[in-house]
Amino acid sequence: MGSACSKELNYDRNEEQRVPTQRANPSPFSMPKLTASLSIDLDNKWAYLKTHGDEQWSCYPSYLGVVIPRILKLLDEFRLTTTFFVVGQDASDPQNHQPITAIAEAGHEIANHSFQHDPWLHRYSTQQLEDDLARTETCLRELTGQHPVGFRGPGFSHSVPLLQLLAERGYEYECSTFPTFIGPLARPVSY
Repeated sequence: MGSACSKELNYDRNEEQRVPTQRANPSPFSMPKLTASLSIDLDNKWAYLKTHGDEQWSCYPSYLGVVIPRILKLLDEFRLTTTFFVVGQDASDPQNHQPITAIAEAGHEIANHSFQHDPWLHRYSTQQLEDDLARTETCLRELTGQHPVGFRGPGFSHSVPLLQLLAERGYEYECSTFPTFIGPLARPVSY
């Protein structure tokens, strides 16, 4: 008996010789299918500039026309579908219509990521939240023909009034919880 850290070997039935047999490495195609969750926050260049206080954000510079085709190609190569959380401001900008439409045409879900990508969304009044959701829904519906059913707040920002509004507006899920033990430290929730 070896320790829990010792390498496991298979032995032939001939106990006298104790000859280790080679284990064939299974083909990755014969392995059981693993399950994982993949989603993409489609935060555009302007959103990062805004978060970091760079005044150039207000020109709404975009790299979606370059990034989205690359992401779609990679997802297609691996035969994966995912959810893209799209910011309403980007969906309202004609320069982004084709790339965002390509996401839906490739069979991926497009979900709501707020209109202005404000990481302080948890501080919005109920009316501000409702206006933000409605503006984004309108833009996404115009591009995809579908009402979004998922929501993720920018910076994982969320609040009880937001959750109530999402339920009232027919959303099926909300995933703004930062999925690590540092989540509560990274984004205090204001109720």
